[in-house]
Amino acid sequence: MVRGSCLCGGAAYEIDGELEPMAHCHCSICRKHHGAPFVTFVGVNTSQFRWVKGQDLVTEYESSPGSRRGFCRICGSSLPRRVPEGALFFLPAGTLDDDPGTRPQGHVFVGSKAPWVEIHDDLPQFDEFPPGFGPEEES
Repeated sequence: MVRGSCLCGGAAYEIDGELEPMAHCHCSICRKHHGAPFVTFVGVNTSQFRWVKGQDLVTEYESSPGSRRGFCRICGSSLPRRVPEGALFFLPAGTLDDDPGTRPQGHVFVGSKAPWVEIHDDLPQFDEFPPGFGPEEES
C-alpha cells in the first residue's frame, strides 16, 4: 500500500498494486501547473487507486482539450489525474507519502523543456512520450 496526500492533508489517496513507470515530464503544461522546471509522475491502474478522503476538495482544470488537471481547492497542491483514456491515474510523485518502490526511468517532453534547464543524469530522454507510455495529446 502506498499513500499520498495534498499539502493541507484534506485530500488523500491510496494505491494498492504495482505502479507504472515513473518519469520526469518537462512539458510546458506541467511546468506551469506545478511551478517547477519539471514534474515527476508515476502511473497506476485506476482499479488500484482510491480516494481515502477529500475527493470533494479536488478541483479540475481542462489544461488542453480532453486533459484535466486536478488540484486541492484548499491548498492548491497538484493531485492525481485520470488520463483521458481512463485506464490510468497519473500521480504527481511529490504528493506520495510513502516510498513507491520505483524510481524515474526517463525524461519525457524534453523537446519543450525550459531553456535554462540542464539534465545531468543518464536517464533516457524523449522529445515526447515514448511509444506506449502515455497519452499522446500532452505538450
